[in-house]
Amino acid sequence: MPRAKWKGTIGFGLVNVPVELIPAARDLDYHFRELHEKDSAPVRRHRFCSKENKEVSWDEIGRGIEVDGKMVVLTDADLESVQPERNQTIEIESFTDIDEIDPIYFDQPYFLAPANRSAGTLRAYRLLVTAMAESEQVALGRFVMHTKEYLAAVREREGALALSTMRFPDEVRSVDMLPEIDAEPDPAAIDDAVAVIDELSTEWEPAKYEDHYRLRLRKVIDSRRKGRTVTAPEPREEDLSPAPDLMAALRKTLESSGKKRSSSKRKRSPASKKPAGAKQAAKKSTKKTAG
Repeated sequence: MPRAKWKGTIGFGLVNVPVELIPAARDLDYHFRELHEKDSAPVRRHRFCSKENKEVSWDEIGRGIEVDGKMVVLTDADLESVQPERNQTIEIESFTDIDEIDPIYFDQPYFLAPANRSAGTLRAYRLLVTAMAESEQVALGRFVMHTKEYLAAVREREGALALSTMRFPDEVRSVDMLPEIDAEPDPAAIDDAVAVIDELSTEWEPAKYEDHYRLRLRKVIDSRRKGRTVTAPEPREEDLSPAPDLMAALRKTLESSGKKRSSSKRKRSPASKKPAGAKQAAKKSTKKTAG
């Protein structure tokens, strides 16, 4: 299990549950090091004073922020004066429906796990998980991690507690900044567009989606590791101009997607299809196992 990023309690009325914050997402991107191209030696960075043109040690580093073209210098005391009160509690302030929260406000995902295996902690944790599952509500609260205060949404997920840090309202740009669109679509075109959406609608299956770029990059890295030469493909020129006949393009899309669906249905064998209640049973089984 990944290392906990934070430990404390989650406050639920008069109930306090000891928990630890575990990252729910993992970084699978490849991170490149900068090398000297001539001899492949790693490149180091040094901090230089732009005025004196000499290297500056860590103990000489200060902080400043540019405001209206002027550099405002801040001391450690200045920054300490605005630090949030340090506590180790996620204070639940309210509950709401998940559908009430626009996904644009969600930031980083985590799991909240019991901080220890004592009977009291596990009992309190299970109480909160069960109550939230039955109410189908999301808890909204705040907590301090390191030196920053976070807004957070806590919900039940597969028999455990999941927490997402959230963006504050002023961190989300308004759609009002976008150019105004005064063109009205034809009603028939709307019907065709909705038909395309309906035809392409399916259940959400995360395993169907892969990071194609990362897979291609993995092959390139493997090839270079084995001393092979990699040839870049010729770039394709995409036609980004709008369709001259929107209605014809929509109907062609609908016809094409319909053929693909029919083809995929013929390829699937009857034995591979699950009965209608199989997925629901699987979900229930998962929850029981988690509990």
